[in-house]
Amino acid sequence: MDALGARAKKSAPRLAECSESAKNNILCGIAKELENNAARIIEVNKTDIDRARESGISSSLIDRLTLTEKRIADMADGIRQVADLPDPVGITISERTLKSGLRLRKVSVPMGVIGIIFESRPNVTADAAALCFKAGSAVILRGGSDAINTNKFLTDLMRGIIEKNGLPSDCVQLVEDTSHDTANAMMCADKYIDLLIPRGGKRLIQTVVENSTVPVIQTGAGNCHVYVDETADLDMAVRIINNAKTQRPSVCNAIESILVHEKIAPEFFKKLDELWQGRVAIVGDEKTAENIKVEKIADDNDFAAEFLELKLSSKVVSGVREAIEHINKFGTGHSECIVTKSEENAQLFQRAVDAAAVYVNASTRFTDGFEFGLGAEIGISTQKLHARGPMGLEEIVSYKYLINGTGQVRE
Repeated sequence: MDALGARAKKSAPRLAECSESAKNNILCGIAKELENNAARIIEVNKTDIDRARESGISSSLIDRLTLTEKRIADMADGIRQVADLPDPVGITISERTLKSGLRLRKVSVPMGVIGIIFESRPNVTADAAALCFKAGSAVILRGGSDAINTNKFLTDLMRGIIEKNGLPSDCVQLVEDTSHDTANAMMCADKYIDLLIPRGGKRLIQTVVENSTVPVIQTGAGNCHVYVDETADLDMAVRIINNAKTQRPSVCNAIESILVHEKIAPEFFKKLDELWQGRVAIVGDEKTAENIKVEKIADDNDFAAEFLELKLSSKVVSGVREAIEHINKFGTGHSECIVTKSEENAQLFQRAVDAAAVYVNASTRFTDGFEFGLGAEIGISTQKLHARGPMGLEEIVSYKYLINGTGQVRE
């Protein structure tokens, strides 16, 4: 880690000096290289998938690990979107002239060296590297052992394009030793790393937050909810819930719980049951069990769970205020949704629910850097200081004060 950190710190000033056009050309080159090597990437990725299946990894984690032609194309599109975004470096945030005559400017600057500790999803390798690169920061990537071959191949592709264009390839580095020791060393590498971002399950995130001496942005688990209000269009509610749960259940913006107003519960659950026909397992309270088959009566552990599979918890509530109370107790501050025709209830829900993204009549699956127009994303922050929600370029730069004088001294 000392060697990786030292190389990253040495390369960071070179990248910080790089012009916007030069960075964009390199990013577009990386996107093209991904597309040109899609077949080889899938072939390498298959070795990781086969090894993961042999070790008994769950289907939801296999899904996170898997790269397809479409997912590689999406990675390339995301990188091109990052290239198209305005450079976040060198922007004058504010300026003024002081009483002393000094001209004071607050200007955005690169963070320096950013570390990313992540699990399973190899698309993070490209997404995170692209965002850090455009933001002028070197990056040290540390993925899990289950995706090591894919991550190495992707990193080598990116490093080759960076070096070919005259910048140090050490702007992007991968920790190839995936032992716990290297993760622990990375958490304590505050001599080299300016910011650490964990992406993965609750245990990983908690470990990094509790043990890191490097400043951390916490990306949280996604215990996301949909509340179906008494005024809801029930066909719309079923469509939103189906998308938010089943389109890709292994991701953090998939819902894990539904809350249903007691007045419309029988009709709603009938429609949901007709669609799912038992395909999605439900654990619910007694009132839910009166309307649809449940695996068990849910307890607090079920309501707090991030299932990441075709399973969710359900509760019948008396109204929007009980729904808000439940979400604020069990939610993880990620993404929450109300389906309603009531403007009053929609506004109350959006004001009172404590989450990074609060939807009215739309699937939580939109909480994503690509969908938010940020290009790729470096993670979804569930904390409030300093970044919240999908983190793009603006969230991974710092600033400094530039002061110009004409010989002033302080009296």
